[in-house]
Amino acid sequence: METIAFIGLGTMGSPMAVNLARAGFTVRAWNRTDGKSGPLRAVGGHAADSIREAVGDADMVITMLPDSPQVAEVMDRPDGILAGARPGTLLVDMSTTAPRASVELARRASSRGLRVLDAPVAGGEVGAVQGTLSIMVGGEAADFEAARPVFEALGATLVHCGPHGSGQTVKAANQLIVAVNIQACAEAVVLLEKSGVDVEAALDVLSGGLAGSHVLTRKKHNFLGRDYRPSFTMALHHKDMGIVTDTARGLGAVLPFGTAAAQLIAEAVARGDAELDHSALLRGVDLLNGAGRTQQQGR
Repeated sequence: METIAFIGLGTMGSPMAVNLARAGFTVRAWNRTDGKSGPLRAVGGHAADSIREAVGDADMVITMLPDSPQVAEVMDRPDGILAGARPGTLLVDMSTTAPRASVELARRASSRGLRVLDAPVAGGEVGAVQGTLSIMVGGEAADFEAARPVFEALGATLVHCGPHGSGQTVKAANQLIVAVNIQACAEAVVLLEKSGVDVEAALDVLSGGLAGSHVLTRKKHNFLGRDYRPSFTMALHHKDMGIVTDTARGLGAVLPFGTAAAQLIAEAVARGDAELDHSALLRGVDLLNGAGRTQQQGR
């Protein structure tokens, strides 16, 4: 896997492409909007003028896009991936989409002679920059092993989860856990504040016990300062919770906390917080408690 076409240079995709170039891969990237290729070109990567140019001689094509419609668009356009990639190319969709969408993509791409993995990631922008992402992969085990050197340049935890769609199912579970965790942390912050306890000290000690989590560690300063400048937007988490609830419905799984968390995130989006960090679930708890501390930093 020496030459990689990277489609999508957003908040996550740009640092991921940079890390691949730094690891010695030849990276040719294309983005749906202009002006995003500067960091990649600064480390020796290349900006392609079209998808066809990016994928034409690539050993692997990586897509990192917001959702299924954007993935489908770059696949199906006349100069898109399915039309331009060579048979035998390994297509790795690292976007977060519905499991059934990944299964359908694998079916369609395999009919064109492409090998496919769904490989969504967890770890946020920090993990993308530091190359410490968790990568959960669905597809053939042999294709996972072929992609391993690429994944090692992007993440610290690399797991083959099963057949096509499995990676996306695990990612849905990840987003469920994160949503419930953020809400629990937000409620704990308000409880501590109303009690008069030193909230920062309390969060420090909580982080060292069973209540500790990456959410509590990474979002501590967001909570303390009501700083909602986005590293992962409420809008994207809203989309992901739609995947959670849709997947659960299809499986006949009852998720009481997941349903509640999805509703709370939907309410945050409805009140205008879509572009704030998902830690802004704390705003909803503040509003319910009449706290008055509802700054919308990062707007």
